[in-house]
Amino acid sequence: MIARIVSVALAATVLVAAPARAQDALVTYKSMSPELALDLARAALVDCRNRGYQVAVAVVDRFGVTQVMLRDRFAGPHTPPTAASKAWTAMSFRTNTGDLIGVSQPGMPQAGLRNLPGAVILGGGIMIEAGGTMVGAVGVSGAPGGEADDACAKAGIAAVHDRLEF
Repeated sequence: MIARIVSVALAATVLVAAPARAQDALVTYKSMSPELALDLARAALVDCRNRGYQVAVAVVDRFGVTQVMLRDRFAGPHTPPTAASKAWTAMSFRTNTGDLIGVSQPGMPQAGLRNLPGAVILGGGIMIEAGGTMVGAVGVSGAPGGEADDACAKAGIAAVHDRLEF
């Protein structure tokens, strides 16, 4: 009886651990070009400047790696790393950072998010989607509050929207 159970378990393990078929071995994905990421960042920076804000803008790829970083000439020294962390946070959690504020308050189930290294739970990190696929995120830091950072980030995405639908 035990031998039969062991052999069934072994057979199940072999089936589960079977090698992937050739067509499943490689994955394809969409990615923003550096030019597109730069144009998005420029548009967000210009939008903030037109509103009277000096900011930094970061665009990260689908893996959270920074593709573009722009800092306006009078933006504070804290704004580049904060913008990059906002973009990284949005991409990592697949959620705009403003939406993480409420769910990560003390006593909430996701309160621990605020303690993760590199996570910035403030408005200004917005996901970038193309054809229903996450391709990156943009982070803005330096405007007076998360809602203003969000508005500039969304303006950057809107400026390249037609090119995102590839």
